[in-house]
Amino acid sequence: MNKFTPEYIITMKDIVKEGSDILRKKTEEVNVPISIEDKDALQCMLQFLKNSQDPSLSKKYKLRPGSGLSANQIGLDKRMFAAYFEDGQKVNEYMLMNPKIISHSLNMIYLPQGEGCLSVDREVDGFVPRYERVKVKAFDITGKEVIFKFKGYGSIVIQHEIDHLNGIMFFDRINKENPFKLPENVEIESLN
Repeated sequence: MNKFTPEYIITMKDIVKEGSDILRKKTEEVNVPISIEDKDALQCMLQFLKNSQDPSLSKKYKLRPGSGLSANQIGLDKRMFAAYFEDGQKVNEYMLMNPKIISHSLNMIYLPQGEGCLSVDREVDGFVPRYERVKVKAFDITGKEVIFKFKGYGSIVIQHEIDHLNGIMFFDRINKENPFKLPENVEIESLN
């Protein structure tokens, strides 16, 4: 029985921490049409992100703010994630299953302050190079195949979550010798 029912409120105690095996394995594809359990879990994940960005709810439940949450971060071996972020003036929300990057830009971007992760409770210094634009094919919560294009911050969030589903942590992409060294022979700029 899945504990992630519509009434369930995900808190930091549900978040799997770095070092856990499930964060290092490639997650299992989700069956389509999507099961009620998977739908409920995805909706719980999206609600967590909304709560985490709401000042009063994040304080009440002691949540760290997040823009994305993958299923393996709450202990589910499933290829799905939720994302909730502002890009410009628009708030974007996604619940995607079996996502695949089908194309990406050559030029790259990075967050000048570095990336964080709900599963990582420590500061990790360094730049994480990401593609500036990605095109992603996935299934939405209704089981329909969808294609989305992301750029800028949205592109970073989506790549971070897809990495999770592949067992890759954001700090794996930081240059080991020099955390602030950026890839050469590629156009890369800071996302302000």
